Amino acid sequence: MQKTDIEIAREADIKPITNIAEKLDIPHTALHHYGPYKAKIELDYIESLQKRSHGKLILVTAISPTPAGEGKTTTTVGLGDGLNRIGKNTAVCIREPSLGPCFGIKGGAAGGGYSQVIPMEDINLHFTGDIHAIGAAHNLMSALIDNHIHWGNALSIDSRKLDWKRVLDINDRALRHVVVSLGGVSNGFPRETGFDISVASEVMAIFCLATSLPDLSRRLGNIVIGSNFNDEEVTVRDLSGDGAMSVLLKDALMPNIVQTLENNPAFVHGGPFANIAHGCNSVIATDTALRLADYVVTEAGFGADLGAEKFFNIKCRKSGLEPDAVVIVATVRALKQHGGVLAKDLQEMNVAAVIEGLSNLHRHISNISKFGVPVVVALNRFTSDTDEEISIIKNSVNEKGVDVIECNHWSDGSAGVEDLAYKVADLADSGDSKYNTLYPDDMGLFDKINIITKQIYGASEAIADKSIRDLLKSWESKGYKHFPICMAKTQYSFSTDPNLKGAPVDHVVPIREVRLSAGAEFIVAICGQIMTLPGLPKTPAANNIGLDEDGLVKGLF
Repeated sequence: MQKTDIEIAREADIKPITNIAEKLDIPHTALHHYGPYKAKIELDYIESLQKRSHGKLILVTAISPTPAGEGKTTTTVGLGDGLNRIGKNTAVCIREPSLGPCFGIKGGAAGGGYSQVIPMEDINLHFTGDIHAIGAAHNLMSALIDNHIHWGNALSIDSRKLDWKRVLDINDRALRHVVVSLGGVSNGFPRETGFDISVASEVMAIFCLATSLPDLSRRLGNIVIGSNFNDEEVTVRDLSGDGAMSVLLKDALMPNIVQTLENNPAFVHGGPFANIAHGCNSVIATDTALRLADYVVTEAGFGADLGAEKFFNIKCRKSGLEPDAVVIVATVRALKQHGGVLAKDLQEMNVAAVIEGLSNLHRHISNISKFGVPVVVALNRFTSDTDEEISIIKNSVNEKGVDVIECNHWSDGSAGVEDLAYKVADLADSGDSKYNTLYPDDMGLFDKINIITKQIYGASEAIADKSIRDLLKSWESKGYKHFPICMAKTQYSFSTDPNLKGAPVDHVVPIREVRLSAGAEFIVAICGQIMTLPGLPKTPAANNIGLDEDGLVKGLF
């Protein structure tokens, strides 16, 4: 019987985290331990590394996700192990999993098969408490806002124009729209508000873009929570909340180091959603890894139209990081689904559907080329894939001047990804990367939205009500014109319709709402019906998770 991910992880020969840190020459005195197998890296030690040069940065992204699965995180981990296998000093950088997907439909985010980061249960559940700290800092600010209004409202905050919700790290649709402060005078002034998932919080976005504790505090203070009766912005700093929020986050900001199944170093830190936020692990973790390793493999959430676009246009733009190579992950099964095949029929050979679904892969390859970074396609092979289907994919992609490398890291670990490792190392070392952003800082905000929708999504235009356009203009006049755009859109399609597969063209992208993230220093554009607090499916993954007779976690994936 095929072993589950959690069974494989539990059988691993896990090493003390001090042994793993030694591979990067991190002294034991720089580690802040969370048991024998997890640690944070002290910020003072990170500061001492700032004069070191960066290694090579490799981004792993994917085609538009399908229920068939693509294996992006698994490929990230497997490629990191593969590069170490061929003698390259390599670290992996991925995001911390959110409890929402773990207990919902997607499951965990620690990789799979024989390409995982461990300890798997810890990483997928509470880990070192970073996401809890982010939720506490966010909700502290929520409490300070309502408390300020209750005790006289000296800042004249207009409660009808508050943009600051509450958060929790669980999918709970019942909390999307709520009324607070019911129950009489002692409980404050009733108002409508709601909850977002913690990983969609601006605090999470700031956490992942901050370069130091002072930078974190500065950004937290800049958060705009709403406006007063004169329509003037009110910030966290105005409410004196930035100091206490920083205190709650000071330990969390230290990057976490764990290991892969093959005992190679992995940084797991930060976790913004890519279909709502910018979908990349923390800048401080990536920067630290680049100063300690010769190669760093990182990922960006969901397909390249979301995570990779934001990695280039937000994370790299804001941090000064420059990627050297990109890996796009695809599977025959996923391409069939983009070609119109139903999930129940994916085991059957269907060359026509593969050819039809290749439009999605080609669009992602074309999009990556617009950022000037060399690319290779990693094809995760399943037992049901036929040589004919794989040949069609290789020939089609090769015609575009891009290589396709078959990978078997899920079943074989680093041994199944050697060919990809050699290719990626060659790309990263070639010096061919000419990284550039998609749009300049000084372009108008709605023009930036249109650039993304046209050049990345293949749309004819973005549309928005006059009130949204006027709001964007007002933010430009207040000094926010230079901010990049963070698109919040369904991950399942280039369009805003999750059922529209392949590579649709000339569709329209409706902008339902825009949000100012003055601390994170970007503008969020919410498209279509995307939710900032997901709900649970009919049969949540939580229903199959529990403890066995030995008190060990079962059902987690």
